[in-house]
Formats: sequence, C-alpha cells, structure tokens
Amino acid sequence: MKAYTYSEARENFASVLEEAERDGAVEIRRRDGAIFRISPARKSKASPLDVKGVKLGVRTADLVATVREGRERQ
Repeated sequence: MKAYTYSEARENFASVLEEAERDGAVEIRRRDGAIFRISPARKSKASPLDVKGVKLGVRTADLVATVREGRERQ
C-alpha cells in the first residue's frame, strides 16, 4: 500500500484516488502523525429505488375510496 504525505495527496488527489481504486487503498499521513486510509467503497447491486415496504394497515377498499374522492373534487 502506497503512503503519501498530506501535501503530496492534496497536490495529486486524482492520482491518489485512481491508485486507491487500482490497489485497494492508500494511506495519507499528516505532520502530527495521524494516518488516514482511503479505499474505494463497495458498489451496491441494489437499485436506489428499492425501498422496503411499510405496513400501514390500510385496506384496499379504503385506499380506492380515498382516490375516488380525490378525483371527484377535481
């Protein structure tokens, strides 16, 4: 794993990200000794539109009646 100083990483950020994607991770070290690791996030196979359903306890007949009522108002 390649390690960069903060200044090197800042100057070459696009390259650092490309290397992290290619090699799995890179480290960035600050002057105060703190070390940070940048690694690519896992790609999700799920669609962002996949939303878990919610049980509301509303009957179909009640829902249909509400929609009809709304349409009659227009």
